[in-house]
Amino acid sequence: MRLIDISMPLGPGMPAFPGDPLFSTERTHSLDRGDAYNVSRLTMGSHAGTHVDPPVHFVKGGVGIDAVPLERLNGMAQVVDVPSSVTRIEPAHLATLPAGTERVLFRTANSARWARALEFFGDYVALGDPAAAMLVSRGVRLVGIDALSIERDPDGQFPVHHRLLSSGVAILEGLLLAEAPTGPQELVCLPLRIRAGDGGPARAALRLS
Repeated sequence: MRLIDISMPLGPGMPAFPGDPLFSTERTHSLDRGDAYNVSRLTMGSHAGTHVDPPVHFVKGGVGIDAVPLERLNGMAQVVDVPSSVTRIEPAHLATLPAGTERVLFRTANSARWARALEFFGDYVALGDPAAAMLVSRGVRLVGIDALSIERDPDGQFPVHHRLLSSGVAILEGLLLAEAPTGPQELVCLPLRIRAGDGGPARAALRLS
């Protein structure tokens, strides 16, 4: 048994979705300055790096990250390998998804780009709304993707977020899946327990047998 870390490291210079707060750190106590220990102040957005979107991110009155059941975020997940030529995930790309799948992680061309450089790119592969509707209809409880946002919507309406989150489907964004095997894998995902948080930075891994 081994674990593959599929989460993005947090640190200065890391990619951020345009408009989101940038990550920064300041050493407030330092062994090098004669203090008894090292302690740092961290500044970052609630959707920094690998993170979980809870309903309240887009749904008024929705629950925060602290109320998302851990059972929804942990368990067997299907890693779906999306062809590198695909720019938007459509229902046709779900044809081989096994019946009864509860968690889906999409590995797209994004992962190969992240592996070369952890820099934001605006032409990332995203999930289309028709595919999101199909996932909801099939009872999927979590959808993950290797992009800082699950959708690209120049109109700012965010239909995919609204569809998934209003249906109780958790969204896991910012995954690094270049080394993830295709097929059924055990997902381990633990977001920070932020009270009523609109997002939860998370450490995510796949447990391989």
